[in-house]
Amino acid sequence: MPNYRTILLGRRLASEESHETRISNPIALAVFSSDALSSVAYGTQEIMAPLTAAIAVFGAGVLGWSWWVSLGIVGLLLILNVSYRQTIHAYPSGGGAYLVAKDNLGEAAAQTAGASLLIDYILTVAVSVSAGVSAIVSAFPGLEAHRVFLAEGIIAFIALMNLRGVKESGLVFSLPTYGFVICIVGLLIKGFWNVATGHEVAATHVASVHLEGTSRLAAVWLLARAYSAGCTALTGVEAISNGVTAFKDPVSRNASKTMTWMVALLGTMFLGITYLTNHYGLTYHPDASETLLSQLTRITLGGAEHGFAKLVYLTTTGFTMAILALAANTAYADFPRLAALHARDGFLPRQFTSQGDRLVFSNGIFILSLAAGFLVLLFGAKEDHLLPLYAVGVFLGFTISQTGMVRRWFRLKGAGWQIKALINGLGAITTFIVMLVIAVTRFAHGAWIVIVLVPLMVVTFFNIHRHYIRVKSILAASRVDFLGPRRNRVVVLVSGIHAGVVQALNYAKVIAGHGEVEALTIDFPDEHGRDSAALEKLRSDWPMYCEGIPLRSIRSPYRKIVEPIVNELDRMRKAEPEFTTTVILPEFVTGHWWANLLHNQTAWRIKGTLLLKPKTIVISIPYHVEPLVE
Repeated sequence: MPNYRTILLGRRLASEESHETRISNPIALAVFSSDALSSVAYGTQEIMAPLTAAIAVFGAGVLGWSWWVSLGIVGLLLILNVSYRQTIHAYPSGGGAYLVAKDNLGEAAAQTAGASLLIDYILTVAVSVSAGVSAIVSAFPGLEAHRVFLAEGIIAFIALMNLRGVKESGLVFSLPTYGFVICIVGLLIKGFWNVATGHEVAATHVASVHLEGTSRLAAVWLLARAYSAGCTALTGVEAISNGVTAFKDPVSRNASKTMTWMVALLGTMFLGITYLTNHYGLTYHPDASETLLSQLTRITLGGAEHGFAKLVYLTTTGFTMAILALAANTAYADFPRLAALHARDGFLPRQFTSQGDRLVFSNGIFILSLAAGFLVLLFGAKEDHLLPLYAVGVFLGFTISQTGMVRRWFRLKGAGWQIKALINGLGAITTFIVMLVIAVTRFAHGAWIVIVLVPLMVVTFFNIHRHYIRVKSILAASRVDFLGPRRNRVVVLVSGIHAGVVQALNYAKVIAGHGEVEALTIDFPDEHGRDSAALEKLRSDWPMYCEGIPLRSIRSPYRKIVEPIVNELDRMRKAEPEFTTTVILPEFVTGHWWANLLHNQTAWRIKGTLLLKPKTIVISIPYHVEPLVE
């Protein structure tokens, strides 16, 4: 019979095989940069949306502002590149903003940075997959009604590939990443060739915009909105610093080189698309049926109705769909690692630190998939509805990380620390200003959700941390409770005589030693208050099988089972608090999973209740019933 788990996830990996999961720079570029690189497919589009809406107020010349907005965004990108290269070399163990803040700014800042990035990674999956589905629907409008189904299917596929391991998922997702880069670079070469040779008509909105009075304030607000919208192109820039440990040795050098390549590709493609968009005078409305990149591709190719131009258009569109849908892989590479760091420090459940058969943090992958899938369902797989929530969290992480690095240089000093502190300080100030702009301009459109959610998550993290500290202290102090003489009482719960009960009675005598042993049963008296016939039958059979263990019945006039047992055990514990009570439950184990649903419901309720009681131990004695012969 085939092992379907091995087919889906691959063979199990031992801990000493962890070096085999390290990835090379080309694969790392695909794994950690797909989110950032794919954003060029909608970054310029997001800038043009508010500018297009403002044409009625400022005239067509307002579209030219997109170029200056893009230059400002790329300038910030360069600052982040230098800053995060310093972070990578300073913290080769990965963790990015979380470890930087923890080491230099304290736990509160670290948990704030971690919460903002965890939220951003969830949004990255939801936004990227939704954008990919939008690209698919643009090409095949008939699939509009199935947006959510397609998005959920893509999330399930990416999750499955990441459960196989980062190396395997990187190999699979390298094709769409590099295919997209080649298509966009080719598109830009063709576009600039058209511009240089004068084959295309230049933009018609060349007139300057004249601002007077209150229109200047409106223009500043418009620029802020366009800039904050375009900054979605910078999400994912921090991913490499969070996943340094995934690189081959030397990890810091390889990670910093990969980041430089990512920034160079991202900046070049982003500026090129914006320039050509301005050259052709393209506009974009959020309700448009065609994306801005699709318009640009058609015009640059001189039409895409037939022949080679159509093939190139379809190829570019196909790779755009693929990278947008699979850009979520960046979040899958970083979210589980970051959640594991939180859990290792006691701020998230310990389950996040466990690695599956393939040496991946599988619990983090599952939680990320469920959270992103819920957002996709809630927002109907529409990225326009999700984007206002985007970027606030990541820029908060940027700011905390850069501030922490400044604090580090002032604390450690060393060679050239003033220049390093200046670079990180410039990054901190710039990203803080951008974060404020994004928060203000997008607050009413949904950014308030993230602004409220981050502190709530931080409070939750600290509550989890306090719980772990409290449990640890209680466990440490509880050792003294068992240093003195111990007395044990064994109670066997019975409802009748069968092989399972006899086995439980024998086991009770073995573990009791010199302690007390007795059997308890629940009796439902009849309408006259007399003992039931079942109890009479049990009493008559008891001497033959009881092995000298006394039987005591508890009357239950209200036909309850769990409550009388719990009340009797509470009474016994209060009367003799020096005793530890061991409760033995005989249970059926059937040969079919569905047959187990027909038994043991009462036993589960008893165990669930008694586990909350102090000095009470619950032991199940299974009695395996042979499956029926069909």
